[in-house]
Amino acid sequence: MAMRISLLLTLSLVLSFQSLAQKDSDPVLFKVEGVPVHVSEFTYIYSKTNGKSADFSRKSLEEYLDLYTKFKLKVYKAREMRLDTITSLKEELAGYRRQLADSYLIDKSVTEQLVKEAYDRVQQDVDISHIFLSIKENATPQDTLAAYEKLMAAKKRIESGTPFSTVAKEVSEDKSAEKNGGHIGFITALFPNGMYALESAAYKLPIGKVSNPVRTNSGYHLLTVHTRRPARGEIEAAHILIRKTTDKPELAKMRIDSIYQLIQAGEVFEGIARERSEDRQSAANGGYVGFFGINRYEKPFEDAAFSLQKDGDYSKPFETSVGWHIVKRVSKKPIQPYNIEKSRLEQRITKDMRFEQAKQGFVAKVKRDNNFKEYPVVLDNFAASLTDTFLTFKWKAPVEKSNEVLFSLGKNYQVTLGNFTDYLGKASRQRMKGSGNVTPADVARGLYQDFVNEECMKHEEAQLEAKYPEFKSLMREYEEGILLFEATKLEVWDKASQDSVGLNNYYDAIRGKYRWNERALASVYRINGQHKARLNEVYEYAKTHTADEVKAKFNNDTLLIVSVEEQTIEKFKSADLGGTEWKAGAMSPLEPKDLGGDLPTPNKKMIKFYKIEQILPASDKSLKEARGYVVADYQDYLEKQWVEQLRKTYKVDTDKKVFESLIKQ
Repeated sequence: MAMRISLLLTLSLVLSFQSLAQKDSDPVLFKVEGVPVHVSEFTYIYSKTNGKSADFSRKSLEEYLDLYTKFKLKVYKAREMRLDTITSLKEELAGYRRQLADSYLIDKSVTEQLVKEAYDRVQQDVDISHIFLSIKENATPQDTLAAYEKLMAAKKRIESGTPFSTVAKEVSEDKSAEKNGGHIGFITALFPNGMYALESAAYKLPIGKVSNPVRTNSGYHLLTVHTRRPARGEIEAAHILIRKTTDKPELAKMRIDSIYQLIQAGEVFEGIARERSEDRQSAANGGYVGFFGINRYEKPFEDAAFSLQKDGDYSKPFETSVGWHIVKRVSKKPIQPYNIEKSRLEQRITKDMRFEQAKQGFVAKVKRDNNFKEYPVVLDNFAASLTDTFLTFKWKAPVEKSNEVLFSLGKNYQVTLGNFTDYLGKASRQRMKGSGNVTPADVARGLYQDFVNEECMKHEEAQLEAKYPEFKSLMREYEEGILLFEATKLEVWDKASQDSVGLNNYYDAIRGKYRWNERALASVYRINGQHKARLNEVYEYAKTHTADEVKAKFNNDTLLIVSVEEQTIEKFKSADLGGTEWKAGAMSPLEPKDLGGDLPTPNKKMIKFYKIEQILPASDKSLKEARGYVVADYQDYLEKQWVEQLRKTYKVDTDKKVFESLIKQ
């Protein structure tokens, strides 16, 4: 699958061109069995593929014409094999179509506006407080109004002089308000999903003012903005932590102060962090905690880190609820330019509910452009007929579908009540969400709006090929890419890996192409570092004895001093025998560090040396030894054969006069 996606992405870049060929102004360059390839297609692909090297010289054009003709031959063969009728491939193409359609089905100007708005907002952090009242998703209009009026009364109290924090502690259903008086602190865009309205208020509300109730997915909020500042972005940092103890908290301060003095005296921060920091998770990495932005850690930690002016600066000791810290700035990542941030913001926005605004705007445009017409009496009668069973899993769509028209788009696209009831039958989870204080009719009307939106999108998606020539071209190119992949898999890749007889015959034909240089059959001796004192003894004994004799002398049932394994090493292809004479019986020299001093480091717990047992002459590689290379060569061979057969089977007509007109040098 990864290979297929890579191939398709390459093809989509290489093969896409801007408009369908026009017969009069866009002559046919060549045909495969009568299927035309126009000049516009070929020149665009040629230019895209070759980039700055697209000089339109005779040699370059001839090479690319040969390449593109082969491609079209393979695609023609794939269609003749009826690969385009395989269900799994049709489903795969449909998946690509859905992905591609998204960029055409959403109003791009609205999306661009949301991205630019988000980029403007991420330039600033906002310090806010809020008072929150929860509203259930299926709340009645009366409950919603009651929450709104309660917050409006709270706003009047604040505007009359009662501190915001006092009102928050009394009114807010945010449990943290009892401690912080509703003060959230600094936060930056993008706010959590469903909080777009609150985010907009936070960035638009004048400082010190109190908003009207703001509705989000969770409920209603009263908001006030204390201040705004340039966004802090992200910082990369390391720290040293000394935890506080309840019995002698002053000891933590004394220890962090002594560490601070060591750092000032020139001790390496990372080394001290490894030895002394009590944050065991980061201590092993020299105190490194990575990148973080605002609201990730406690305010004293965040303020200390972001106050450091240069990479490598470190703070004075400071206290948090955990203990005492010294933090070091590793690097700073400010907000990047728009062209860099744009793609990241687009990804976040398309997953955010604010993106629904773009969809709604597009649906409204589809309705306008297609003379959307509703028949409300049909919906009213259906909604009135529903009972409470509609809000349970027991409700099923009627077997006999109603042909009454609910709405229409254009002259030929009509949606019936039967289509809607089928939709409702599949939407059992959404129907059951409505149980409670709302009526079945209300739930049906809400789902009707979702259904209308979905049908408008389907209608527009069906028109994409007719409306957008480039979309039609891209879809053809996706399809050809899938067909090319599948045909090549069947005709080349699978044969090369599965046709053992053919592979053996091919290997016999190219025997001698892949060879071994001289090789040494060597014994590799490994001695555990804790037995280093016996290294010389093992080494000297191995000079005149076999590996089995060495193991018998130095190992027993309870003690393993030396292990030995065989290894074949090709001459000039490995550094393992560097400095060792190339002959049977030669021993690799021991390194000086292996002969004395401390025990090996954690990365060198084993000491090893080599003994050449036998020199193997240069020889051909067996098929098993060279299989990867031989299969690759066999694939190339099969593909050349396949293309030759296609050229013999299918007629290719090239208009030489048209080709000559493309040559510029």
